[in-house]
Amino acid sequence: MQKQIIECVPNFSEGVDMNIIKQITNEIEKVEGVKLLDVDPGKATNRTVVTFVGEPQPVIDAAYLAIKKAGELIDMSKHKGEHPRMGATDVCPLIPIAGITMEETVEYAKKLGKRVGEELNIPVYLYESAAQKEDRKNLATIRAGEYEGFSDKIKEANWAPDYGKAIFNEKSGATVIGARDFLVAYNVNLNTTSTRRANSVAFDLRENGRVKEENGKKVLDANGAEVREPGLLKSVKAIGWFIEEYGIAQISMNLTNISITPLHIAFDTAVERAHARGMRVTGSELVGLVPLKSMLDAGKYFLAKQKRSVGISEEEIIKIAVKSMGLDELTPFDPKKKIIEYVMQADSSKKLIDMNLVAFANETASESPAPGGGSISAYVGALGASLATMVANLSSHKKGWDDQWEYFSNYAQKGQTIKDELLKLVDEDTHAFNKIMDAFGLPKNSEEEKQARTQAIQEATLYATQVPLKTMQVCFSGYEIAQAMVEKGNPNSVTDAGVGALCIRTAIYGAYLNVKINASGLKDKSTAEKLVAEATAILQQSNALEQEILKATEAKM
Repeated sequence: MQKQIIECVPNFSEGVDMNIIKQITNEIEKVEGVKLLDVDPGKATNRTVVTFVGEPQPVIDAAYLAIKKAGELIDMSKHKGEHPRMGATDVCPLIPIAGITMEETVEYAKKLGKRVGEELNIPVYLYESAAQKEDRKNLATIRAGEYEGFSDKIKEANWAPDYGKAIFNEKSGATVIGARDFLVAYNVNLNTTSTRRANSVAFDLRENGRVKEENGKKVLDANGAEVREPGLLKSVKAIGWFIEEYGIAQISMNLTNISITPLHIAFDTAVERAHARGMRVTGSELVGLVPLKSMLDAGKYFLAKQKRSVGISEEEIIKIAVKSMGLDELTPFDPKKKIIEYVMQADSSKKLIDMNLVAFANETASESPAPGGGSISAYVGALGASLATMVANLSSHKKGWDDQWEYFSNYAQKGQTIKDELLKLVDEDTHAFNKIMDAFGLPKNSEEEKQARTQAIQEATLYATQVPLKTMQVCFSGYEIAQAMVEKGNPNSVTDAGVGALCIRTAIYGAYLNVKINASGLKDKSTAEKLVAEATAILQQSNALEQEILKATEAKM
């Protein structure tokens, strides 16, 4: 069963005194099962965004301890900052990441809110998906009036907190807790110091837009309510502000649904609207972490605008995204520290594919039985797919072939996907072998232990048979790229595509040998025969297709 993972992104009203922030994050890190991903302080906003992940109960335990510590250390009666705020822990959203629904996440938000309200005497309001009232879904509505206005606001019947007493907490203020989709906090830099002009662009962008005016007066509807002109971007909140730390004005955006308005669209629209108002966007910055998909989508978007192939490595796509949006203008942008998937992988054990070529060859040649033929087969297959992909990229950029760039880009993108999958299988095959060794090492003193050991060996053997079969299947899909590049690719690189086909065939044959040897250890002969039959069929098709591609290669030379 998939492990349930949620993310928590509390915003604390302290961005100058890092000793205070460290004491708060220490509370988070002492909870077992929780991983602190990012701490992002802002001096001008006097606010720090903290990101951590884990299973639900440890996460809300850590959130409670952090809120408690912030309440002890931060005095809101003395707080000043550019960002709207209402409490020492201003907002604390929970975000479903894996294996958990939004509805389940809401229940954890309520559980956390109840504990904070009752045990810490901090008024708690629930927002977004956890909101108990429709007018509390929007954080800005709850936070209206900010800390300074809350001593009066909390006395209003409609603004009694969801948890805790309706008594103003002068030191800690109030806290908003909720459950929401992944939000990207994103600031766009302008070549102006004017907050008013930055706001003019922000109002153009944000979904809520601006109040409509005619002849300098607000337009009202039949009921006397203000008429609004909607902004250009759905699921976007935005304001303009001046950041003294950098000496520039920014458009500060919250992208609340990046599938509706992705990062690159927010950036490009800001560029267009700033230009229309006589300003220029000079760069941008991400506050906190961003999903990998957002960066890859952005990089591919800007490559496509240049009519360049998007079938390049993940690293290069991210580099294009960073440079296109100027994400490194104010501070260096380190993907390993800013992309959530990379941060979560940071503590993982060393992989074979992380080694350089010499180290990998030395490790293979050592007395250790792994990596063996299965891992090498997957790696050879990855090289074959890489060669075919290289030809696709070269063809996409060939002078005089500009009208075909997208055709070759599509093949290059397929090739990158195949290559990446095979690189994963390099380590997966070694992992499968290690599982068998671990199973053989289990105790066998009692009859019960013997049965458990036998079952573990069989399960590991089945897995070790399925992995090279998967390698064969993925490798075979690489022929499509090699064949297309031999037939229609850059004629100067036809032999590279041919060598790619040779590598793919070698990889398939090598993985086939591993399927056969591992299947021979299965006691379930019906399953073993089925797996070997599938592998044999792939091998036969591979042999025929490789010969066909090589003949076409020879004919082109």
